[in-house]
Amino acid sequence: MAKGKNTGTPAVGVPENSIPSGFWARLTEDAWANLIGGILIAGVLLWVGVFHGGKPVSPVYAWTHAGELFAKVLKLDNLVIVAASGMVFAVLSAIAVKLSGGNLWKYLAGFSIVFLLAVLSLVVAGNSGVEAYGLEYVVFALLSGLLLNNLFQLPEWLKAAARSEFFIKTGLIILGTSILFPNIVQAGFPGILQALAVVSVVWFFSLWLSRRLKVDDEFGVILASAVSICGVSAAIVASGAIQGDKKKLSYVTTLVLLLAIPMMVLQPWAIQAFGIPEIVGGAWLGGTLDTTATVVAATEQVGPAASKVGAIVKLSQNVLLGFAAFFIATWWIFRKKPEAGTGSEKPNLKLIWERFPKFVLGFIVVSLIFSFLIPTETVKQTSGFLNSLRTLWFALAFVAIGLEARFSDLLKTQGGRPALVFTGAQLFNIFWTLLWSYLLFGGVVLAIPDIK
Repeated sequence: MAKGKNTGTPAVGVPENSIPSGFWARLTEDAWANLIGGILIAGVLLWVGVFHGGKPVSPVYAWTHAGELFAKVLKLDNLVIVAASGMVFAVLSAIAVKLSGGNLWKYLAGFSIVFLLAVLSLVVAGNSGVEAYGLEYVVFALLSGLLLNNLFQLPEWLKAAARSEFFIKTGLIILGTSILFPNIVQAGFPGILQALAVVSVVWFFSLWLSRRLKVDDEFGVILASAVSICGVSAAIVASGAIQGDKKKLSYVTTLVLLLAIPMMVLQPWAIQAFGIPEIVGGAWLGGTLDTTATVVAATEQVGPAASKVGAIVKLSQNVLLGFAAFFIATWWIFRKKPEAGTGSEKPNLKLIWERFPKFVLGFIVVSLIFSFLIPTETVKQTSGFLNSLRTLWFALAFVAIGLEARFSDLLKTQGGRPALVFTGAQLFNIFWTLLWSYLLFGGVVLAIPDIK
């Protein structure tokens, strides 16, 4: 696959036997994610500015019974908003695919199916009965893709739209609008300290376990990052930093989402069954569950204080994405000396920069802009709509992950050892995070935070 200039991240949609030329074709997948995410954010800000404080209307997916489904979700006005969002996404992503050398019509045909499955997953998860069981759109998006991929032979035009990394990178740029540094500071010392204690120890434990079970370091780094930081997003950051194999990344992201389902159900039950304090339980869930959606769903089963603490801890971990990207890129380069005669490069700052996933810079820049430059009132007015755009990108990504993964690979790949490493590391993460949750939020080391 053709590589983008100065990075190992492939351009979007470049076929194996074609290397397009020209400025636009040289843009990497990271660059396109930054550009498209920036365009969407700027468009929402412009909308609010032009209409003097007008609040963009977010699509509605929540419903309780059939009558409400037709009255709210399937209402013409709501369908128009959903369809308009899909058209904008399709046009922007198709431009990236076409200018990168991909087949435009195959991509658009496949995108229509991926988009439909993503929206259906949001609608199914929007049902109050489904929500009561803690099942989020992530589960249905992943399963829809997995079922198609494992039960049928996918046509090439559908495979052309299975671009999980591209979709989730673009969503992560938009996620930066909700990662506000004043909120992190206000969250206080316990949340930040727990994030640091958990991420650092769990990351190295996971890597140690992968080596003990003879899983290669490339797999080990992606696994360790997914377990310790924030699941799929961290796995993609790590894979970009080490220029990892896309098949290994797809494998890990599938594991993350499959294991999240029982954790999302069993951990809230354990909090109630064993009488774990609500604040401690929230910190535990925020530190172990690997997606923001699952944290929200799980903590809501425990209580409002748990929801707030869980959000604080998960937010603190998300902030570490940029630092993690720099650390992983640097560690990967310096982990062994270049061998003479192999053509391997000598470690230096230039090489670190080339390895650093550039979409993380977009995430950081957007976070800084919304933290310090955008008026607070504007942030509040745009947050709901931007979150809906981010969620839709993520839903597309999870469908695509399912389309890229096969159940048989979970057992066949390296004898199933990576799955065993992930499960073992996640179990360690569960108990290690519970310990720190008690120490920091249970009043053992620090005063209990005043969170209501």
